[in-house]
Amino acid sequence: MNDQRIKWYRVSVEKEKLTELKQRSDWRGFLQCGSLLLLGALTGYGCYTAYQTGDWRWIIAAFFVHGTLISFFGPPAAIHELSHGTSFKTKFWNEFFIRIFSFLSWTNFVFFRTSHPLHHQLTLHKGRDLEIVLPLQVRPIDVLYWLTFNPFYAFQQLKTHLRHSRGIVQGEWEERIFPASDPKNRQALFNWARLLVIGHLVLATIFAATGHWILIPIIQFPFYASWLANLVGFPQHAGLKSDIDDFRYLCRTMRLGPVPAYLYWNMNYHTEHHMYPAVPFWKLPELHRLIQHDMPVPNKGLRSAWKEILLIQKRKKTEPDYTFDQFERK
Repeated sequence: MNDQRIKWYRVSVEKEKLTELKQRSDWRGFLQCGSLLLLGALTGYGCYTAYQTGDWRWIIAAFFVHGTLISFFGPPAAIHELSHGTSFKTKFWNEFFIRIFSFLSWTNFVFFRTSHPLHHQLTLHKGRDLEIVLPLQVRPIDVLYWLTFNPFYAFQQLKTHLRHSRGIVQGEWEERIFPASDPKNRQALFNWARLLVIGHLVLATIFAATGHWILIPIIQFPFYASWLANLVGFPQHAGLKSDIDDFRYLCRTMRLGPVPAYLYWNMNYHTEHHMYPAVPFWKLPELHRLIQHDMPVPNKGLRSAWKEILLIQKRKKTEPDYTFDQFERK
């Protein structure tokens, strides 16, 4: 791999103001994490009570709402921001909550926290950033999976955790970010995978043995109804350029309503986040206002972003090398 450091272009922010923007807050972290966990408990209870009615209409509706919410517990939102260590001023609480959300979302936070900084350092540079590899494509069957359940994704995730729990690193990206020369980080990866597998097996056994098996899909299976997390997460880089040392061409910023922005931890300000990843999620709207004069016009919402992405995909069928220049957006 080419280890040459990329000299990224960043819109200038006054030093004192940037220092202020980087300030972290425990109470904002508790507000975000606590409210999400409380909502998850409420929607989970809704699933449990709907199941007691025996009415499949209520059961499907309840699980759809629950799945929509808990899909934001994993890498698309909660794990992502917690991996940056900016959610709390106190490191202990950041470490505590990243483990809670990691367990509930079947995420190996050790893997993500090792992989993701390289994605920031090498964003969309071919052969170097293997966390996000272009082109990103969405198929009609993917939309069905997002609305229901993707068995192939769930199987692959569980298979990977089982492999890591057995102490096996595999593939170019894993070998690169968990080299044999760093046994401590490898061991941390394996240990968390073992905790995930054993912990969920113990919980599933308890739920089944006590006749509460319905808690398994409520608490232990966050792989359904991920439609909203995918709708807001997929546009981050889809259809954009690569191999440019300027995040304004590689990352998409879009406006969202307050509810999806809250669930998504303001990662719709994705260009701003890549430019200044040390700025906490709740200050990204302010950062956006400060630097918007030197940024592409953002997508006005999900509809605008997805219309753009689908048009790019259509054009790439006849022009495979085509990529969209965000400064052309009106």
